[in-house]
Amino acid sequence: MRGRIPGLASPVPLASRLPAVLQEDEFLRRFLESFDEALAPVLLTLDGLECYVDPRLAPEDFLSWLCEWVGVRVDEHWPVPQRRQIVANGARIHRRRGTAAGIADAVRLAAAGVVRVEVEDSGGTLWSSSPGTALPGGPRPTVHVRVHARRPEDVDERRLDVVIRSVKPAHVPHTLEVVVLSEDEE
Repeated sequence: MRGRIPGLASPVPLASRLPAVLQEDEFLRRFLESFDEALAPVLLTLDGLECYVDPRLAPEDFLSWLCEWVGVRVDEHWPVPQRRQIVANGARIHRRRGTAAGIADAVRLAAAGVVRVEVEDSGGTLWSSSPGTALPGGPRPTVHVRVHARRPEDVDERRLDVVIRSVKPAHVPHTLEVVVLSEDEE
């Protein structure tokens, strides 16, 4: 919790803003010092406001707030650097949400130990100038996510399933496959 910090000096003491004649008044200077003590955290927070909303610089306790602000659900078990990366990419994730590329981006960010992500979807679009052309894709929508990792412990399937569920279209069922790479495949 942020609040009063004893002994914190104000970056702009109020007494220094007074005309020179009033700065000599001892009572007025002591009176204004109490305001300086109360306003110092506010002024210093406003001076560093950019640091509070930049995911690379924000204090750890503000990261959760930033996650909510950009609409990203972050697992509290993820390390802080990974959470910062996910929040920083929140707009890109939302912009591509529901697409194969968006699903792959979200999986890459959520699983730090992933080498490669492949997303196959059954849908497609195509046009043809000849009538009677076969439709692209399959008759039922599906998404299959294949995750390539160096070790099985690099991927938590339960958490990845939650991430995929949150970024894919709600009406499309999905499957998740984890492939452990052999040493010659890396």
